[in-house]
Amino acid sequence: MRLAARLSALALACATALHLTAMPASAQAESAPAGGTGFTASSMSDTEREAFRAEVRAYLMDHPEVIYEAVSELERRQQQAQADMDTTLVEINADDIFHDDHSWVSGNTEGDLTLVEFMDYRCGYCRRAQPVVEQLLQGDGNMRLVIKEFPILGPQSEVMSRFAVAVQQLGGDTAYAQVHARLMAWEGDISPDDMRAIATDLGLDPEAVLARMNGDEVTAVLRANHELAQRLQISGTPTFVMGDGTQGQLLRGALPLDQLQAAASDLRG
Repeated sequence: MRLAARLSALALACATALHLTAMPASAQAESAPAGGTGFTASSMSDTEREAFRAEVRAYLMDHPEVIYEAVSELERRQQQAQADMDTTLVEINADDIFHDDHSWVSGNTEGDLTLVEFMDYRCGYCRRAQPVVEQLLQGDGNMRLVIKEFPILGPQSEVMSRFAVAVQQLGGDTAYAQVHARLMAWEGDISPDDMRAIATDLGLDPEAVLARMNGDEVTAVLRANHELAQRLQISGTPTFVMGDGTQGQLLRGALPLDQLQAAASDLRG
């Protein structure tokens, strides 16, 4: 949580504790659960309520670390709730995540774990993550990689993804691997002439590739990836999913190698 958010949470915690006992009894009665028998400040007299408020304030002033402990616990619970939700989302959508019929697959295709990456060619963090992913695959030896084209950073992102998918559909996985590497290192905008030159280098008909880019087949792939990302509550790149094909965990952002390795170890038990 960012510093500003932490300070806001601290302020809210203090204000809530003190405000509770400052509320009029009628307001507290309205906010209490119907039929509840738990403690509420509405059961106090004005004098008792003021004394209790003073005790709460005095305790917080004497032990301000309690508020930080409460905020830390709140963060822990929120993170655990998010992790639990992510696990459920992965399990529900496992077939589309790990076993679709259109994504490029590399690494050990028979590996016991699969790393799925939602990426954008214009994403600096995706470029930073690429060598880390390569190190993970080389060092692990038993991991499969799936690339999900997920252009979200503007028109050029979509142009590049459409070009890559068109190359894959017309030239196969080997051609895609080459164009993927070139686009990950591409600087600046890419023009139709640039794409024609790349397609020619790959031994493909450049006009056929450019025509394919805006065809229904390419659009269907990108739409499927975006819909899957929406179901998984993915809004940024890179986002990874690591799992065994039926379940797994979401890993958001460009993570260092040791964290990816730790995630793999956890999943393997």
